[in-house]
Amino acid sequence: MNASKIAKKYQQPTENLLMDIAMLAKSKTDLIDLSIGDPDLITDQTIIEAAFSDAKLGHTKYTASDGSREFLQAVVDHYQNRYGLTFELNQVRATVGAMHGTYLALLAIIDPGDEVIIHEPYFSPYKEQVEAAGGIPVFIPTYEKDGFQIDLTILEQAITDKTKAILINSPNNPTGAVFSKETFKGIAELAIAKDLFILSDEIYEELSFYEDFTPMATFASEHTITFSGFSKAFAMTGWRIGYMIAPAYVNDVVRQINENVTFSAPAISQQAGIYALKHSEELVPKVVNVFQERLEYVKKRVDALPFLSLGEIKGTMYAFINIEKTQLTSVAFVEKVLKETNVLMIPGKAFGHKTGDTHVRLAVTQDLEQLKEAFDRIEKLTF
Repeated sequence: MNASKIAKKYQQPTENLLMDIAMLAKSKTDLIDLSIGDPDLITDQTIIEAAFSDAKLGHTKYTASDGSREFLQAVVDHYQNRYGLTFELNQVRATVGAMHGTYLALLAIIDPGDEVIIHEPYFSPYKEQVEAAGGIPVFIPTYEKDGFQIDLTILEQAITDKTKAILINSPNNPTGAVFSKETFKGIAELAIAKDLFILSDEIYEELSFYEDFTPMATFASEHTITFSGFSKAFAMTGWRIGYMIAPAYVNDVVRQINENVTFSAPAISQQAGIYALKHSEELVPKVVNVFQERLEYVKKRVDALPFLSLGEIKGTMYAFINIEKTQLTSVAFVEKVLKETNVLMIPGKAFGHKTGDTHVRLAVTQDLEQLKEAFDRIEKLTF
């Protein structure tokens, strides 16, 4: 047997810049890696110790497929206390990271040929997940001049009789944009009027630096499927624990699907998540302050360079840097920077061809000393 026996759709692999970058990072020495969003921060010791204690107490078995009752209740309580939103336990599901939730939800709602609107630049797995679920991704642009907010007129024009859902991400990876409440309300009104799902990836919800984040479910509770988790705000990427909140009838279908995939999220990670949510007021600010300080430093350094520019960053752990003045494509720019400085970023093309290729994404996943060294090298470049 040979590779001709694998699925035909994978016999001619498509370009995957994120994977290519990750592999490249592993092959370099003396590299300052500012590419993948996996920060240098270690999960807070109190979370680790609580999970370790729970493991010794026997939390090492399967939970119910939706998640343990304690985990589901912790999520419900968190949304009630943090946002004043009320959910039932049967609306919540523990997932193996937020991405697991988006894929399960797409599988549950998409029929072949259904369209899902995605705003560009976008987190690249969205496209692959929609297609794997049998749907058709429809991309609408957002622009730096608008703070990468969704233009509601453009969104409405993209809706057809085949549209099933709108997939949004705010605070946004890769741009760092945070959608205004007016934008959220406008999206909600369109979804309600057209009877569409809103798939709202809110994994960076706590990393909104200058204004309080308001979940999409506030504006369209019956139409919204929310995805979030612990990787970013609690520095828990390797624990692989997230959650989705959906109408109960969606969650019922997702249960059927997931019982044939992972059955349940890791029990010990659910325990860590319970502790994190119950102590979020003391734990989250420690992480948020680190990323805010680093991004403000990056903004200062970029502003001092004649060949780069950077708009206002309102959230996340990413700077989406404009490289138009270099007259290079994003791939060529990243290759030049890597070759001449050993600093690694991700080409904006990885996040969409329409509006991404004039930018690169820099992740502030290294400390200020490393960021200083990176920009000390970059500022010596000529174009």
